[in-house]
Amino acid sequence: MKVFFLFVFFSISIPCYSLLPETTIQGQQPNLSIDTKGVIRVTYGNGEKIYCLTSTNNGISFSSAVLVAELPGMHLGNTRGPQIASSKNFSMISAMDKGGNIHSYRLNHSIGKWILVTEINDKKASAPEGLMAIAADKEDNFYATWLDIREGKTNNVYFSSINGKSVKWNANSLVYKSPDKHVCECCKPNIVVANRKIVIGFRNWLMGSRDIYYTVSNDKGKSFSAAQKSGTGTWKLNACPMDGGSLAVNSSGMVSAAWRRNGDVYYWSENQAEIKLDSGRDVSMAQNNKETYIAWQDKKIVSVMNLNTKKVTVLGSGVSPKVYTLDNGKAICFWEDDKQLRFKLI
Repeated sequence: MKVFFLFVFFSISIPCYSLLPETTIQGQQPNLSIDTKGVIRVTYGNGEKIYCLTSTNNGISFSSAVLVAELPGMHLGNTRGPQIASSKNFSMISAMDKGGNIHSYRLNHSIGKWILVTEINDKKASAPEGLMAIAADKEDNFYATWLDIREGKTNNVYFSSINGKSVKWNANSLVYKSPDKHVCECCKPNIVVANRKIVIGFRNWLMGSRDIYYTVSNDKGKSFSAAQKSGTGTWKLNACPMDGGSLAVNSSGMVSAAWRRNGDVYYWSENQAEIKLDSGRDVSMAQNNKETYIAWQDKKIVSVMNLNTKKVTVLGSGVSPKVYTLDNGKAICFWEDDKQLRFKLI
């Protein structure tokens, strides 16, 4: 009896980790967040179901998948899919349906249960393109940006926010409306937060060019600056590149961007010249105070560059890489390969 009791005690005390770097799991469009305690959470979609994985050991292994919700008609694929952000006490997942509505789900870290929150867009069916991003500060405030057609039935950039304890997202606001009627209509916008600074990045459409722009708020989203262009080159294109690039802001408030132009990957930081890195698309970037990592795929081969050392690590076949820096100084990259998730520590 005593041996049996000890066995049961240790069985329920040891966390169950099932996903290792060499393991694959069915799913698409992985997206990752790290909370203030260093806990990693990864959301992804599989059909109409939203899942979440968790790691408490800096990505060495992940828990079994938890079903967050089932969303009929969920957008999935081509940078469309669930998004996640984490803060001190809460995490938030957003997902969009093909009817143009943005759904959100909240996790209270102390309880460990996902619950449905109100829709993010306060105008029904205003976001049919299915492209958005969310971010969080360290004080349980969450921020969202997306492409919205409520102004003239053309896609422009909208914003909303919510505190983790609130039951409703704040009134939506227009962040940017292109003078040429709409921004790039099938490129995902990005949002990042550092201290009190919120930065939204998006691919514009001006005079036939589809270049990357950004706008800044220093008052938690009450107002945003005039949009500025990232980099110096331009891309004249009478088609949609389906690639919104990536965005970062460091602790000193310096904005950086990485994106695709034609068939090449570029990096740019404020007050610096843009740099051509390699050929590729599906660009993702992560940055801390010491290092910058940029991931992309070229001909369905995923690579990650440490921008400081210029070292390129080839990860394998796949698309839609997402790279993130970890608290232990390493980086982790998730990507999708034939509707399976893969990841690697770098």
